[in-house]
Amino acid sequence: MSGDPSFEIPVHPESDYSKGGITRTGGTVFSLTPTDGSVGGRLERVLARERYTAGDWFDLPSPVYLVHDRDLGTVFRVVGYEDRVELHVTSTTESRGLREFYEALGEEGESEWCVECETSEN
Repeated sequence: MSGDPSFEIPVHPESDYSKGGITRTGGTVFSLTPTDGSVGGRLERVLARERYTAGDWFDLPSPVYLVHDRDLGTVFRVVGYEDRVELHVTSTTESRGLREFYEALGEEGESEWCVECETSEN
């Protein structure tokens, strides 16, 4: 895919560990929207690849996966919606892992993907 986004990460979340749990501030989310309007089964097919270990342990309206890329050793969260996929950066996420996940989604159909990046400092 020519003109692919770089997935450079402007802000990694900061984690504060205490007896009460983990508090995270700041972060980056990449929203990937297919031009044909539907994610369909593409996300599930990518997550089923041997390269990825993914768990959906939350009972939420949309599936939330913690994804480990075995090839690169990077971790990120993925939220699946009918019309988009969100890649949430963790404190150890590497840009290359996000870019390769995006490329894998692109291999699962003919649609192009629009990518938007949103960051927060707090």
